[in-house]
Amino acid sequence: MTRPFSSASRIGLATFALLAVAGCATDNQKINAINAVNAGFRSEYEKLLAEKGSRVYKATRADAFVAMRVALAHLNLRTERQDMTLGYLSVAAPAPLPLSAAEWRSASQVDLPLLRALIEPEVGLAASFVHFEPQGLDVVITATFLDVPDGSQVSLTVRLRETAPPKSGWPRREYVSPQVLKVGLDKIFDAFERELIIGLPRSSSP
Repeated sequence: MTRPFSSASRIGLATFALLAVAGCATDNQKINAINAVNAGFRSEYEKLLAEKGSRVYKATRADAFVAMRVALAHLNLRTERQDMTLGYLSVAAPAPLPLSAAEWRSASQVDLPLLRALIEPEVGLAASFVHFEPQGLDVVITATFLDVPDGSQVSLTVRLRETAPPKSGWPRREYVSPQVLKVGLDKIFDAFERELIIGLPRSSSP
């Protein structure tokens, strides 16, 4: 008589089958999938930057520059390039900064269905096993400062920079996912506005 599989055996076979499905995407399929992700995320990135990436403040460009530099440092981002005369500041840090691990997990869970929907036409069931990988990435944030009639316009851009190959073997995407970008922009501008309020009385004192 044939003995039925034990529960452990069934679980083991099921796990093996899932891993086989997850690994069955070819390199070309993975490349096409990441291209689809970049196209989809780029569209959302451009819309979010147009909506939330620039703000105008009643402050001089110098005051805005200093407040942003301090705010980003408090968020554990290191300055890579800066030019107050040109109104340019570039900072970086390992992902998921400036978000905490908890903030990143919450935001990336919102973005996960979109990620999988974008790649599913290219890789089929393997899309269900794809997750975001912050490891091996730097987040690079650029702030620019322009004089405008009402004060200063402060604008942010965000990009990803690879520092180590992904453990999954999937190609790297170029754009931050939408909800992560939204939460990150809000966090940076909130920190900036707090520093601006603190700094303005000092700069205006005799």
